[in-house]
Amino acid sequence: MDSKVLINEEQFELILDRLAHQLLEHHDFSNTDLIGLQPRGIRVARRLQVKLSELLEGKEIRCGELDATFHRDDLMMRDKPITPQANKMDFLVNNRNVILVDDVFFTGRTIRAGLDALLAYGRPKKVELAVLIDRRFSRELPIEPTYIGKQIDSIGEQHVIVEWKEDGGSDRVLLFNSKPE
Repeated sequence: MDSKVLINEEQFELILDRLAHQLLEHHDFSNTDLIGLQPRGIRVARRLQVKLSELLEGKEIRCGELDATFHRDDLMMRDKPITPQANKMDFLVNNRNVILVDDVFFTGRTIRAGLDALLAYGRPKKVELAVLIDRRFSRELPIEPTYIGKQIDSIGEQHVIVEWKEDGGSDRVLLFNSKPE
């Protein structure tokens, strides 16, 4: 299988640091929550939570994990059923700023589903989007990220995979020319 490393381990760490600093430029996190979209956005959100807490000298950053499975518009169009994940949201977001976090932003459909799922936890004051990778020329919905780790140009048949050291490998991002097995 033909793949290309888009982001190596060193670049990965720099991108997460930059994203954390960008978030701090606009939020003091007294009224702002990070919400990672299941399953892969939670890794990015948790890493940002740790970095922000360090930069804010131990301040607690609220971070939730949101599953949007049952809000997807392609739920019944798949060959295999999607396995839902558990929501881990022990707080409400009424009148708070929310930063939805995902790993790869492609068509916008997962984010749309995430916005629907978020409403079960209240009505946020403002919602922004932070993504590790923005595949910017593939939108199907008029949704754009506020904070971007790296923009890449790719075609629909290509696949972007984020690998994590927690899974036994290294932190890196790969581009495959066909669907990885």
